[in-house]
Amino acid sequence: MRLLKLFVTLAILVAALAYGAYAYWQSRLDAPVAIAEPTLYEVPRGASYHRIVADLAEQGIIAEAWPYKVLARISQDDLPQLRAGEFMIEPGMSGRELLSLLSSDRVVTYSLTIPEGWTFDDMRGALADAPKLVQSTGDMSNEEVMAELGHPDQHPEGRFFPDTYSYHKGISDLDILHQAYERMQAELNRVWETRDDGLPLDSPYEALIMASLIERETGVDGERREIAGVFVRRLERGMRLQTDPTVIYGMGDEYQGNITRADLRRATPYNTYVIDGLPPTPIALPGRAALEAAVDPAEGDTLYFVAKGDGSHHFSRTLSEHNAAVRRYILNR
Repeated sequence: MRLLKLFVTLAILVAALAYGAYAYWQSRLDAPVAIAEPTLYEVPRGASYHRIVADLAEQGIIAEAWPYKVLARISQDDLPQLRAGEFMIEPGMSGRELLSLLSSDRVVTYSLTIPEGWTFDDMRGALADAPKLVQSTGDMSNEEVMAELGHPDQHPEGRFFPDTYSYHKGISDLDILHQAYERMQAELNRVWETRDDGLPLDSPYEALIMASLIERETGVDGERREIAGVFVRRLERGMRLQTDPTVIYGMGDEYQGNITRADLRRATPYNTYVIDGLPPTPIALPGRAALEAAVDPAEGDTLYFVAKGDGSHHFSRTLSEHNAAVRRYILNR
């Protein structure tokens, strides 16, 4: 009987010790991480669970590695599958929450804004400067980029939708370009389906060219359709568009901030003071509002406009009225 009591006592003691050890282990997993401020941590591609736990301990993000190693021994089948990527670890986060974070899709994201009216070269410059973006196209020409995207015969200008794009480490500049290209195609197809009857534009691409001219001429919401109306009426009457942004685009790197009379007379494929109709390609990346204006121009009888110096324009019906507006807003200034 005494031996039985001793055995029961030992069993209870062992059980109590086991429970205490288990409770202590659980408390260490529930304890907050050992950081005082948000910490960026990257799980490398292909890194094992044990390697990440050891690294977290080495960097002082967790106080000790043993609770996580015990978890790996006990819960092999239910062990979190850690995801490669960057994660922001917050102070006060428990060890369990840390493992949940590192096995989730809550990776750190970055954003890249491509403004309306930029050129494709501007966009490529922004992509080259974007942090954590894999640079796949740095040594490629514009033609090679388009070939890589699967559109070798297309001119790149205007083909990419200006917007803010989110990405995470591991995404490449080519991935962003592909997204922007598909977005522009979708937006262009959408607005083309809503185009006005009788529009002097024969294809979605001509609408894209028109939208780029509108985008470069004004950023004023209420003017886009008015400017589109002027351009459409000039096309219908066989008048040249005579829009300065096309001259600037055709000058390329030669443009230093001013247009001379000689520049207006210079024959380039884009100089709409010299050529008839639309230029051969877009001259910028148009946004949604410019695309919509291109296929839905305002009705009216104006044929000219001139910048007033405050971002808006004065619209005229006749050449004499336009010349007076030029004297008022350009020559006098």
